[in-house]
Amino acid sequence: MPHIHVPNRGSSPVTQPQIICAYIITFHDDPQYLAEKAVTQYPKGALVTSAAGKIIWVGDKSDLPQQYVKLPITDYNNQYLMAGFIDPHLHFPQYRMLAAPGKNLLDWLTRFTFKEEARYVDAGHATDAAEHFLDFLLAHGTTSAMAFSSVHKGATDILFNAADKRNMAFFTGKTMMDRNAPDNVLDQAEQGAIDSEVLLQKWHGHNRLRYAITPRFAITSTEAQLQLTGELYQKYPDCYMQTHLSESAEEIEMVKNLFPNAKDYTAVYEQYDLLQKNSFFGHAIHLSERECAALSQAQSTVVHCPTSNTFLGSGLFNLGHLRQASRPIDVGLATDIGGGTSYSMLHTIGEAFKVASFNNISFSALEGFYMATLGNAKTLGLDHEIGSVKVGNWADFIIIDPVATPLLAARQQISESLNDALFALAILGDDRAISATYVAGECLHTRT
Repeated sequence: MPHIHVPNRGSSPVTQPQIICAYIITFHDDPQYLAEKAVTQYPKGALVTSAAGKIIWVGDKSDLPQQYVKLPITDYNNQYLMAGFIDPHLHFPQYRMLAAPGKNLLDWLTRFTFKEEARYVDAGHATDAAEHFLDFLLAHGTTSAMAFSSVHKGATDILFNAADKRNMAFFTGKTMMDRNAPDNVLDQAEQGAIDSEVLLQKWHGHNRLRYAITPRFAITSTEAQLQLTGELYQKYPDCYMQTHLSESAEEIEMVKNLFPNAKDYTAVYEQYDLLQKNSFFGHAIHLSERECAALSQAQSTVVHCPTSNTFLGSGLFNLGHLRQASRPIDVGLATDIGGGTSYSMLHTIGEAFKVASFNNISFSALEGFYMATLGNAKTLGLDHEIGSVKVGNWADFIIIDPVATPLLAARQQISESLNDALFALAILGDDRAISATYVAGECLHTRT
């Protein structure tokens, strides 16, 4: 196992000011349009972190201001220093459920998922799971995430506390579902809304934490629950909302039967005012033109989950369709643990490339790394805090070894550009390429 250091801190994190030296790579714009011009590089770079965990200087090591030269230095030489990965769609109570083979999404939920999620009623299990879940994220270079918790208020409290202990920028919420699942993972519409509001008031805006109102998906919520969910979101418009949308054909057909008066799947959420700027819809593979226009107008985000979409046979996400200039939709990129098959955003970028190829769409490594960092930060409205290596941002960054394995080392010998080198990491890299993970200036993971 990699070394994970969990700090014992109070509400105000304090770390020692320090200098980190490495090959710094960070995005300042979208490479879809600007290619490498969207990237700032410091091959012999350095950054300085403050006691408060922020970046206070970044640039060429040779230009380091005199006032910082006596600070402690960690030098990673030619390894890459990049912003920590941001994962905007995954499931905490599925943290160990990877590689559970279902015939399709609904079969997978019935045979494996609900049984596993029921275990989170036990506080001891939830506590152990939260530690493992966050440590797995850090070991794979993910410093921020938006995760579904279980239906249990207690488990959600535990997850928030574990993320707070690590000072992570973390988004989660109690899953709300009051039908079409086993009784031991259901809540009641009114009590679910009450529990969600209690958690929201406790955690939203506490240190680096945010609350995401979390109806699982239309199939598992009655109209009464969706109504209360929408009312809660209207009451707290600065929080977030996460759910699922148009993941599989069987799911869409079931939504039609449950909501016969709705124009389409997206219209179900529209009816209850759940299409907002801070709304995140996982998957969104099978959308009509009307649905795309509605999501675009609302400035909502859809989240591409390539490894789970292919693993469960749900379909191939068409990035070009979602990005049409006439009604562009913000798109995030995520692992979707545990339908997804890897915690690694490197692997997720590689799978996104393969899916794009099936749709005849160009998708560069630069685009993938941008989506996993600054792009995802922008969808969350937090690009002024995370997602890039710049002065004023939190010192959430990772050290990536581009030659971490013998195969990577051999492949990098023929890399002719930054895009080549990053592409090799996306296809051949995994957690072995993550040398270190820093959150708010503190090293919480080192590869040993």
